[in-house]
Parts: sequence; C-alpha cells; structure tokens
Amino acid sequence: MQHNRRLYPAEGATPRFHLPRGTLPHPRSCALAFLPALVVGLLAALLPTPASPAPSPAPAMTGLHVVGNQLLNAAGQPVRLLGVNRSGSEYACVEGWGIFDGPTDAASVQAMLAWRINAVRLPLNETCWLGINGVNPAYSGANYQNAIAQYVALLTSYNLAVILDLHWSAPGTQVARGQLPMPARDHAVELWRQVAQRFGSNSAVLFDLYNEPWPDGNRDTLEAWRCWREGGNCAGVGYVAAGMQELVGAVREAGARNPLIVSGIRYASQLDRWLEYRPADPLNQLVAGWHSYGDGLDCQGWSCWESVLGGVSGQVPLVATEIGEFDCKASYIEQVMSWLDGRGQSYLAWTWGPFSCARDPALIVDWGGTPTQTYGQGYKEHLAKVAGGQPTSVPTPTVAATPTLTPLLCDINGDGRVDIFDYTLLVQNFGRVGAGNPADCNRDGRVDIFDYTLLIQNFGRRAP
Repeated sequence: MQHNRRLYPAEGATPRFHLPRGTLPHPRSCALAFLPALVVGLLAALLPTPASPAPSPAPAMTGLHVVGNQLLNAAGQPVRLLGVNRSGSEYACVEGWGIFDGPTDAASVQAMLAWRINAVRLPLNETCWLGINGVNPAYSGANYQNAIAQYVALLTSYNLAVILDLHWSAPGTQVARGQLPMPARDHAVELWRQVAQRFGSNSAVLFDLYNEPWPDGNRDTLEAWRCWREGGNCAGVGYVAAGMQELVGAVREAGARNPLIVSGIRYASQLDRWLEYRPADPLNQLVAGWHSYGDGLDCQGWSCWESVLGGVSGQVPLVATEIGEFDCKASYIEQVMSWLDGRGQSYLAWTWGPFSCARDPALIVDWGGTPTQTYGQGYKEHLAKVAGGQPTSVPTPTVAATPTLTPLLCDINGDGRVDIFDYTLLVQNFGRVGAGNPADCNRDGRVDIFDYTLLIQNFGRRAP
C-alpha cells in the first residue's frame, strides 16, 4: 500500500491524513574563589595521569544529560544523535493488526547499525499505550507497553539512544488516529507520567513530548506560542490542550531525569520564539526539537538556520528529530545535515521502512537496509562520511536491563560516581535557589558552599 506519512493542509484548514499500513555563577560566598585550584589539586591526587588511549569508536549512549548546548554521556563526552525514525508503532495498533510495522528482532537492529546510526526515534500512540477507547487489547495497554519496553531494551543493548515520541494523541473517547494540533490534557499528562515511570531509569532514553504542534490554525502567533507552553483552551484547538509546561511537570514529578525534547510550532518547523516561551525544567535538561522537509513550511533555508536555529542551538541542544524530502533525492537533507554538522547538533531521518521515498519519505526498500535511490543512499553515505568512513562494525549487545544504581550523595548527573562532571554541574548551578535542583546535595533548597563540601567529601565514590 501507499504509505503516506502526512499531508499538510493549507493555512487554517483541517489537515488530511492517510493512515499508513504496513563563567561560573557569581559566588554567594568568598569560599568559592578557591574551588578550581582545590579541585585541580584534588584530581591530581586522586586520578593518575592517563596514557594516550585510542579514541573510542562510539561514545556510550548511557548517562545522557544536557550541559549548556550539548548532550553529554555519563563520561562527559559530547554526543550527537544521528539516526532514523522507526515508524509503525503510532498507527499499527489503532488499525488493529499489530504493534510494529516490520521486524523488531536483532537482525533488524543490526541492519540499522550498518548505516552507522546511534539513535532511533520510536513514535507512541496515546490511546494504545493507555489501553483505552476500544482499541484491541491484543495491541494496546499492557501488551503495547511491554512490546515498546522490550524493543527499547533491545535497541539500548546495542548502544543506541532511543527517543520516545508522543506522536498521536486524542481527547475524550476518541481514538488517536492522526496528528492533532496539541496533545490532549485528557490523557497526555497521564501517558507521560507512566512513560517516565517505566523508562526513567534508562539513561539512554530521551522523551520527545509531542511530535508536531500546530495550534491557532498552524499560524506563528503569540496565541500559538502561549498555547504551546501553557495549554488550556486555545485558538484552533477544539479540546483542552496539554501545554509543554505541564508535560515537563508530569515527567519530573514521576522522578525521571531524562532529557526532554520540546519541538516548536507549525509542525515543529518554527522555533523563532522557542527560547522566549520554553517551559521551565527544574533539572535544566531541555532540548529543542525541529523538523525540516524543504516543503514550504518555516525555516527551510540557510539564512533562517543561521538567524533562528543558530540562536536556539547556541543555548540548548538542537535535535532535528525528523528530516527528509519528498522527491526521492537527498539534495535538501544534505544542506540540512551540513548546517547541523557545522553546529555540532543532531538529526534523524524519516523513515526506516520499505515504503515510498516520495510519499513518506522512506529510507529503505527492504528490511535488510537496502537504501532507496537516492534519498536513502544519500543519507547513508553522509552518515558514513560523518563517521570518517570507518569499516562498519556491529557492537555486541549488552545486558538489556539497565541496572539501578545506589544513590550517591552529590552524584549530580546520576551516572553512578561523583567526579569532575558533578563538580562542573555544581559550579554551573552555584547560587541557585529552589527545590529539585540536582546540585543541591543536602536538599536545603539552595546550591552553596555546604553542597560543595559534601561533593569534596564524596569525590571519587562509585555506586556498587
């Protein structure tokens, strides 16, 4: 069957969808002035000077966290997410014939790895996850949740980062069958609470709060941005919307520390007011999400990338969670990737499935990973170029379950040890006041010299 990913409506029109098949903060105490010298001396005493090791072929995708405008792993290495979207789990369940479209076994993962990817974005269907509104229980509720969890475990066992994306949402008793303007407050908050509880212990997972917002008739207006952040009763949305702020709150209240991707308006193509309206995150772990297909929406050229995206990516990580083009070529995505490469930012192409390169667009012609021409071929070759043209090697899977680490005092980034990366985060947050800051080691509502003292006392400790 034709696999039509989406059809964009005219401004203000109802969209049509064909369901597919198949400087160090200013110190509040003069004691902070001697921190850098003291820590350097401490590190010299505790840590031997390493020999010059061979560079790791692929940074570990565990302990992912945001520092400034970069994603880092548990070792403090910068990480760029370069990968694919694995479409299917947003639609198969509501069509009543499965949970995924295509195989989800080890061989299929190895086919993706042969393209030198390090990340997979997995779309979720709200109705199916929650098991509500009459969806076949064979493909919803616990069965759907467990299938998603098993696939995430398989992907992360191969050192792949996973982005879980709320792709389709619906209010009330409706079944989620397409991309509505905003997530519905009826169910989206509960979905993210449950997802956060299920995957919050897996530090290779990121949460993409909503696929492609388009409130206020898909216009770039102050009302659209207000709705995007705050939700509620919004222009162009015929139900009570869940805003990005309450979704951030749902995840954090569930105890999950994972980075959160928050995509802009106009089908995630517009980020011009993202910094102004971004929701507050007590853990400062927000990532800006952007989609780009060269299809007439916003910010589809170099000048906008420089002026708008450059400003956003200068402050927070930027992940183009969907890039593509509808002409079976790769000339547009090559421009997008080249700009993002120059900024050290991330991108994932739509979509990994043997569908139509002109209508989806699809990267492959079979599940073995044969690329479409020239769209998939162009993407595969670019990934090889970014990887330095090294021979393909498929990593050996690790134990699928991520162990739960015993909490450590002042393990600020949650990677199971107290080290220089925790010190860096403490310095960045020094002087901040408020509950929930992970750098507040003694949980007294402020990051100060007492937290620094605790960090020094625990420096070098590891979780068992």
